[in-house]
Amino acid sequence: MMTPAGSAPSSGSMVKTAVMARPVIGVSTYVEPARWGAWEVPAALLHEWYVDAVREAGGRAVLLPPDIDDADVLDRVDGLILIGGADIGPATYGAEPHPTTDQPRLQRDVSEILLCRGARDRDLPLLGICRGLQVMAVAHGGTLIQDLPDAGYGLAHREQPGTFTQHDVAFADGSRIAAIYGTTTLGTNSSHHQGIADPGSLVPTGWSHDGLVEVCEAPDARFAIGVQWHPEHPDRRATELPLFRALMDAAATNPQKESLCS
Repeated sequence: MMTPAGSAPSSGSMVKTAVMARPVIGVSTYVEPARWGAWEVPAALLHEWYVDAVREAGGRAVLLPPDIDDADVLDRVDGLILIGGADIGPATYGAEPHPTTDQPRLQRDVSEILLCRGARDRDLPLLGICRGLQVMAVAHGGTLIQDLPDAGYGLAHREQPGTFTQHDVAFADGSRIAAIYGTTTLGTNSSHHQGIADPGSLVPTGWSHDGLVEVCEAPDARFAIGVQWHPEHPDRRATELPLFRALMDAAATNPQKESLCS
C-alpha cells in the first residue's frame, strides 16, 4: 500500500514488514590464523557452508565473533547457530586435559557458553552443530568424553582430522528431531573425537549404534537442538534442509521484536 510522500508508514505496515522479513541468524565463528591476498593474520571466520545453509533455508546469517563481555547481541537476532571447531577446554567442565585434547580457544569457549546461556534465558531458537552440541551440554551443566577412541568407541566417529565417516543415528520416538526429519533413523556424516558424557539438563534424543549421544534437546524451549554431525555440509543439503528450516520457522516469530513493533 502506498503512503503519501514524506509520511511515515502505519504501525500495521511496520508489523507486517517485521514479520515478513527473513529471520536474522547469528552464527558463531572460529578465530584462527588465515591467509588471503597479501595478508596472513588471525581472523574471525567460518565455512561458507553455514551461511549457504541459512540462506537456502530462508534466513540471513550474521557472523558473531567471540566476545566475552556479554550476550546482548542476541537482542538483535532471531536465532543462533553454534558451529563446529576445536575441542572445548576441559576446565570449563571441571576436568583435566586428555593428551589428545586441542589447545583451548579460551575466548571462544567463554563467548559461546555465554551465547548459549543467553539464548536459553531469552528462549531464542538455537541450533548447535558438532562442537556446538558439546557447548550446549557444558552450558547446561554437562561434561564431555575427551577422546572417543581412548574411551572404547574406536574410529567410527572420525578416522583422521579433516575427514568424515558415515553412520546412522537413531532418534527417540516422539522427539522433535524425529518430527523434523520425518524418520527415526538418519544416515549422518561424522568428524569428531569427543562426545557427550553427561548432557546436564538437556535431554538426549538421538544415539549412534555404539550408544554415543548424537542429539540433545531442551524440551521446554521454543527450539533448542544440538546435533553431533555436520548438517551444513553441501553434499547433505537436500537431506538436512528440514533442520535448518525448522530453525527458521522458530526464529520467524520473535516475541522480543513483536513487542517492539506493537
